[in-house]
Amino acid sequence: MQTARKTAAKPTILLLEDDLLLAMDMEEFLGERGYDVIGPFGRVGEALEAAENSRLDGAVVDLNLHGEMSFPVIELLRSRHVPVIVCSGYAELPELKHRLTGLPMLPKPWSPMRLDNLLKEVFSTVPR
Repeated sequence: MQTARKTAAKPTILLLEDDLLLAMDMEEFLGERGYDVIGPFGRVGEALEAAENSRLDGAVVDLNLHGEMSFPVIELLRSRHVPVIVCSGYAELPELKHRLTGLPMLPKPWSPMRLDNLLKEVFSTVPR
């Protein structure tokens, strides 16, 4: 007799990164760790639409997308209590730092080990 297995849904992570190679690397990295990735998106508008229409367990968001700042996405996610990891080489600039208070930062160039640690620290749903 076969028994039905209950399969848990993978945690869903939104990925916003404008550098195509970085985006592909991160997408693969997150997928290998058991996350279902929405994206990667390279523009704020695309990510906003996806964030509004998706159930998300977390997000990894690049701060500067070819000169367009991702604050609208970050603010939307925060208002929905979606944990956000901000990936940036600009986060330490004083004019930006105050807007990112309390958000975990992944400096660029990103380190897989650092991202792995942040995933465990920040997201309540971590694949096993």
